[in-house]
Amino acid sequence: MTLVRKHTGLFPSFWNEMMSPDWFGGVDRTNQNLPAVNIREGETDFTLELAVPGQKKDDFIIEVDDRVLTISMEHKNEKEEEVQGYTRREFWYSNFKRAFTLPDSVNEEGIEANYEAGILRFTLPKKEEALPKPKRLIEIGK
Repeated sequence: MTLVRKHTGLFPSFWNEMMSPDWFGGVDRTNQNLPAVNIREGETDFTLELAVPGQKKDDFIIEVDDRVLTISMEHKNEKEEEVQGYTRREFWYSNFKRAFTLPDSVNEEGIEANYEAGILRFTLPKKEEALPKPKRLIEIGK
């Protein structure tokens, strides 16, 4: 698994934000190779989970560039067998690429990923200023 951080500009693309159906980017359901995704928000972070069973962590390429988290995977497999003078070859190829626009509240430098039991899980910590503040009492002055 490779995590690459790129920064190509100072300002996020306003046009891309306007065209994005939600803050985590759109999903094209016409491509059935896309893994299912769960997104949860906690008090201190977001959790992003992708269901991609049967892979190795080295199959994934993960990049963060200009508030966009891009996850891609490519897997090739080839099988050849000879049975009674006939040769049978089978080829499998699977890949996907998903991109998620990160909200301003995410600390890009603290993003962590792990792959276990077919689930690619990301922890996206919130910036300090986005964390909930403790309640305090304010006394009324004279």
